[in-house]
Amino acid sequence: MRDTVRFILDGERVELRDFDPTLTVLNLLRYKMRRTGTKEGCAEGDCGACTVALGELEGDVVRWRAVNACILFAPMLDGKALKTVESLGGSHPVQTAMVEHHASQCGFCTPGFVMSLWARGREAEPPPVNDSLAGNLCRCTGYGPIVAAAAAVAPTAEPDPVEALKALAADPALALTFEGRRWLAPRSLADLADLAERYPEAVVLAGATDVGLWVTKQHRRLETILWIGGVAELQAIDETPEGLRIGAGVCYADALARLRALHPDLGELLRRLGSVQVRNSGTIGGNIANGSPIGDMPPALIALGATLVLRRGPEARSLPLEDYFLAYGKQDRRPGEFVEAVVVPPLAEGRLFRTFKLSKRFDQDISAVCGAFSIGLRYGAVSDARVAFGGMAATPRRASACEAALAGRPWTEETVEAAVGALAEDFTPIDDMRASAAYRLAAAGNLLRKLFVESAGEPVRVLEAEALDA
Repeated sequence: MRDTVRFILDGERVELRDFDPTLTVLNLLRYKMRRTGTKEGCAEGDCGACTVALGELEGDVVRWRAVNACILFAPMLDGKALKTVESLGGSHPVQTAMVEHHASQCGFCTPGFVMSLWARGREAEPPPVNDSLAGNLCRCTGYGPIVAAAAAVAPTAEPDPVEALKALAADPALALTFEGRRWLAPRSLADLADLAERYPEAVVLAGATDVGLWVTKQHRRLETILWIGGVAELQAIDETPEGLRIGAGVCYADALARLRALHPDLGELLRRLGSVQVRNSGTIGGNIANGSPIGDMPPALIALGATLVLRRGPEARSLPLEDYFLAYGKQDRRPGEFVEAVVVPPLAEGRLFRTFKLSKRFDQDISAVCGAFSIGLRYGAVSDARVAFGGMAATPRRASACEAALAGRPWTEETVEAAVGALAEDFTPIDDMRASAAYRLAAAGNLLRKLFVESAGEPVRVLEAEALDA
């Protein structure tokens, strides 16, 4: 094992040792490396003022991603390349375009916008400008000049530290200790399982988009962290006979295209989940493992009939995803056990699937209500239904009374209205800062009504008798 973090900054190797493993990259840059162009605006991954670019070797190329430095822990730089606004030198085409289009006023947010646009320019298929900038907030410009600057920048070819990163890849696994705390970064699933059994109280960390706030907002002291970012088996997406198997370490950005191929609504849901920076770091496995009642992915995956794979030591077990969530803050995960993967079955013919997210802001906002519906249709009637909601209870949960009101009945407005009424049996929502209980219950019913109204024009093929008999 190795006790030194090594990464590449502007082509030069940087080595760090004897530091708090929960030191954020933002504080590393500002207070230890004096790179003060990276700003702290929110310390929770919302505003984008801290955006930097992280480069990772994929074969013989470096893939650059925009990430939030404020909730990224310094050991997560290990084996990677880092670019900050200072790396661009002041005359990069992105910086020039920002000046020429008067895209900066107070300037506080400008370095984050610059780095988001720089990272966008390195992508093979850049997303729309508005999507790329959804994670960067500006109080001054109204965004128009920034969007104009983004449109004026042509992609540029720049040298990447391929050989330097290949040299780092040969390093042994990382194991840091500091004042009794540990950061352990296993390289294999077997090693992770061994460490999880040895340290059953450890925090299993993936992208830190949630755990990072434990440190920056709650000021918690994390004693032992098991980081799964280097476990190759957990970074894989595989087609299996059971469905699409997504490893617990797969970030949203890497899963987006594969989930969109299952159904366009999954792609749209992910596009609104966080921001580019959040999707580049956060993982679907982490979204499930933390058991949040307002996580966006669980309702959709539950409606699709997804299965969760959990591992403890050499043993793996599978359970329906909805059975994993027991109560608020409590999941069916034993000491030393961790999420290994989620398996999403394909959508069968003759099923109507939709998922809807309601939030105060369209981009980068937490759901007030997230609903997902998978309805089996045969002969104009509902053969079965899977209905799941987030934000309606202490956990993501199926609406069993609503499902029962739909199953076996004709797919008509009368049936839907009866199912809407049954939602009051399934849920007793709470009032909070995102929505009132009354709004949540009314909105959940309206989402089911929306599904019914839109299904009239939905290209869903109802199974005919011949197909059923076959």
